[in-house]
Amino acid sequence: MELEHDERPWGSYTVLSDGDDHKVKEILVLPGKRLSYQKHFKRAEHWFVVRGQGTVTLEGVDISVGPGSTIDVALEAPHRMANTGGEDLLFVEVQHGTYFGEDDIIRLEDDFGR
Repeated sequence: MELEHDERPWGSYTVLSDGDDHKVKEILVLPGKRLSYQKHFKRAEHWFVVRGQGTVTLEGVDISVGPGSTIDVALEAPHRMANTGGEDLLFVEVQHGTYFGEDDIIRLEDDFGR
């Protein structure tokens, strides 16, 4: 079985598991890059940082993260991950909810004009 993988301007993601009630992604963020500040209406997320240093912005509050850090993103909570270190930042995202499509992303701010 081939895993879904997508390259993005900030790095890439690979889908590790895709079920009816969850989706699991491995997300790699390049040094100096960050994901869009976004929210979701149909899913919440749990993040586990595997390697690298970063800053999570969660509902307007900045939180420094490193290996072993965990973040819970509630339904509709604005959030983003930024890589503030000199190496790739890798985290695992577990989504749970009723729908996991990329069209359930409401971008509030984006460095890449999407």
